[in-house]
Amino acid sequence: MRILPIFAALSLAAAVSGGAWAQERGGASARELGSRPIDVTADRVNADSARNLVTFEGNVVARQGDVTLYSDRIQAEYSREAGAIDRIEAEGSVRIVQEGREAHSARATFHNLEQRIVLTGGATLRQGQNTIKGETLTIFLRENRSVVTGGKDGGRVQAVINPKGILETSPK
Repeated sequence: MRILPIFAALSLAAAVSGGAWAQERGGASARELGSRPIDVTADRVNADSARNLVTFEGNVVARQGDVTLYSDRIQAEYSREAGAIDRIEAEGSVRIVQEGREAHSARATFHNLEQRIVLTGGATLRQGQNTIKGETLTIFLRENRSVVTGGKDGGRVQAVINPKGILETSPK
């Protein structure tokens, strides 16, 4: 196996999963980032105060800082202890966008206080001409990294790497 293809794959993983996902997050703690406002718009909303849940349905768009989540339905769980939304469950046509990166999946869980997003049900992450696909994609926003797994029963991760695209889209 040649070193160049291995370097290209590692560069893709760093370029696709890192950089802009965490640029703005510099020195702020995950709890500080998680307590920032989340702006949500949808066709319908249902609030359940007893269970600390709010469900948004129909053309849902949720924004926190530079991260935007699009979905058919999301359910947000509020943590009284933290005084912030703890977790957001998204279902149906999930798309997450941040500074030139875009992730798609059937479902996603955004762990707000941890600043971690787990996309499941076949996840795809694109940056420029580079793409990586797997069953599960975990994006650690604060840590500037991600992990892609191929799934059960021998599922594999697939990456399409354009080395020229890596150089053009890497954060500075």
